[in-house]
Parts: sequence; C-alpha cells; structure tokens
Amino acid sequence: MEAGKLAQMIDHTLLAPEATLADVVRLCVEAVELQVGAICISPSLLPLAKDALPPSINIAAVVGFPSGAHSTETKAAEAKQACDNGANEIDMVVNLAYVGTSNWPAVTTEVAAVRAAIASDVILKVIIESALWNDEQIAGVCTAAVLGGANFVKTSTGFHKAGGASLAAVRLMRKTVGEKIGVKASGGIRTYADAIAMIEAGASRIGASASRAILAEAQ
Repeated sequence: MEAGKLAQMIDHTLLAPEATLADVVRLCVEAVELQVGAICISPSLLPLAKDALPPSINIAAVVGFPSGAHSTETKAAEAKQACDNGANEIDMVVNLAYVGTSNWPAVTTEVAAVRAAIASDVILKVIIESALWNDEQIAGVCTAAVLGGANFVKTSTGFHKAGGASLAAVRLMRKTVGEKIGVKASGGIRTYADAIAMIEAGASRIGASASRAILAEAQ
C-alpha cells in the first residue's frame, strides 16, 4: 500500500501515563510530517497549542482509559470535556464487566450516554479488549456498541495483560458490524506487515505508536 494512503488510516498514538506536554508537541510534529489521519492522546493533555495540527489531522482522546471501570456518568463527562478542549474523536473503553456477563443492554446504554454527551459529528470508537473474549462475546459487544451509536469498534487499549489486536478478532469484528461501521485495530501493531495484515482482515483504522517505522516500510 502507498505510504500516503496508509498514513491516512493511522491514529498516531501517545498514551503513556507519564507523557508530558513536550511529548505531545513532538507527537504533533511527527503527525504533520507523516501526514497521519489522527493523533490519539490522553484527555488531560488537551487542549493542544494553537496551530499544533492542521484541520486535516483529527484529535482523538481516550475516555475511561485504560480499565473501562469508570461510571457511565464519568465517561460521558470526560468525553464532553475532551471535545470542549478540541477533540473531535473519542476512543472510549467499554465496561468490561458488562462484556464478561453478556450484559448487552448495559453496554448499549453506556455507549449511548457517551454518544449523547458529544456532538453528532464527533467520531465515537468503542474499545472492547478483544483478546479477553470468545467469539460470541466479541460479536455481542460489537453489536451492542453499534446500537448505542458507535462509529467504530476498536480491538484494544494496548495496556491489558490479555494482549492486543489479533487478525481473528478483526475479521470477526468486521463481519459483525458490516461495512458501514469502522474497525480500528490497535495494540501490538509495530510493522508495515502488521498493519497491512490488519487492513486485509478488515481494519479501517490502525492505532500505533510506531507510525514512523510502519510508514518507512510502505511502498
């Protein structure tokens, strides 16, 4: 895949808890140089400095990160504050206990609450920690998230001990949500081959901190 096309599918990510504003400045400089589609950062690092990014690069903030164990009200408030501070994409971690107990109405209600707290044109991605679940649970949480208003389902935070993205999970997520909903693969994607394999499996976005290395290998 041509580097420019691949770059537009990448969320250039900085989610280390110790990340500083200086680190975000460097991330933005890289994002402009690489011409990625978006950056993804913690909401405490917003707002960005004026003119840090051109309008062509979106700003994603994580919500309920990384555990997903925050209250629904907290997630909704965090999402609204992030958008007020400049985010136009939200990557929220679903309540994993709801998934583990197959409580799909609760997943839908939680996602819908975050959806209602932000503008209709803000892209909402729901992180499901796919490495934790069997196929039935992956399909169930993806279906429930879409019913709640998710624009994307996303594999992983990259922080859970269960692991990150897998090709099997991405294929199942794509099969479950169809072609109108996005699938973001994240967690452990470090090479061009990794990224292309995820795209071929059905991913429409790639979350990565190794964006420069990935794009350096692109044709």
